[in-house]
Amino acid sequence: MMYHVEFPGMGISLTVNPTAFSIGSFEVYWYGIIIGVGFLLALVFALKNLKRFGIPGDGFIDCVLFGLIFGVIGARLYYVIFKWDYYSQHLNELFSIHNGGLAIYGGVIGGLAAACIVARIKKIPIPAMLDIGVMGFLIGQGLGRWGNFFNQEAFGTPTDLPWRMVSENTGGVGVHPCFLYESIWCLLGFFLLFLFSRKWRKYDGQIFLLYLVWYGAERMIVEGLRTDSLYTPLFNLRVSQILAGVTMIVGIVLLIVFRKRTKKAADTFVQIKVSEESAAAVSDTTAEKTETNITETAVSKETDAKTEQEAVSDQEQQ
Repeated sequence: MMYHVEFPGMGISLTVNPTAFSIGSFEVYWYGIIIGVGFLLALVFALKNLKRFGIPGDGFIDCVLFGLIFGVIGARLYYVIFKWDYYSQHLNELFSIHNGGLAIYGGVIGGLAAACIVARIKKIPIPAMLDIGVMGFLIGQGLGRWGNFFNQEAFGTPTDLPWRMVSENTGGVGVHPCFLYESIWCLLGFFLLFLFSRKWRKYDGQIFLLYLVWYGAERMIVEGLRTDSLYTPLFNLRVSQILAGVTMIVGIVLLIVFRKRTKKAADTFVQIKVSEESAAAVSDTTAEKTETNITETAVSKETDAKTEQEAVSDQEQQ
């Protein structure tokens, strides 16, 4: 299906096809491509910053792979649970994620939980991994929301603002482009937290807590605008708003509690490297001294042998 998307207040008009290309009867959707690109960029960022966060490269890829798998599972499970009234009647659509139906919070919870378990097994510092992980999440979330644009979903209530969006899925009415709000907020958050991590980060886990506050604040506001929110079955409240509020409060409280902490795995990592280099230097020096002593001993023995041979030769001549 093709969508005719307009931003009338900005004079923008587009034709959007959710399908990027087809191979026979197999269709590849922009939704999946965009999420894949976001994941790869997040991975590249993480790999380039591992040493700065004191994270050893060995085992980190395992954390990423398990985090990716269980992130997708968590995102779909979260969505299906709170849409069970629909999926209980359409079981054949349980695994149809190409048209959307992935909840960001479910993905974050599933991905982080799996990555933390693997990190514990691999003896990777979990707080430091969370710091670098959530910055990767912001990259993925910032780009991934454009998959919602191609599917024409995740938009909000009617509005007359200049950046309102109109398409077949909005019923021809101008609405809040919530996907755009979250994309901008997440990418801005990435740049701010990245800058903070280079200049002011005091302890492992601090970036993770700031992420909880930053993303929680945005989700509290934007979720209130959306028309496709997931609701709790008991109180008819938006699930993501409740979770965003809780995580934001937890983040603020823990930032206050840990405000005097100054422990980073990167410091230990550097100390270990320095110790290893010092030990290697001492070892090299010892080896050089030993080699020199052996050479001097050999030369001394050779000199003594020559002297003795010359003495015997002199006696024979006499």
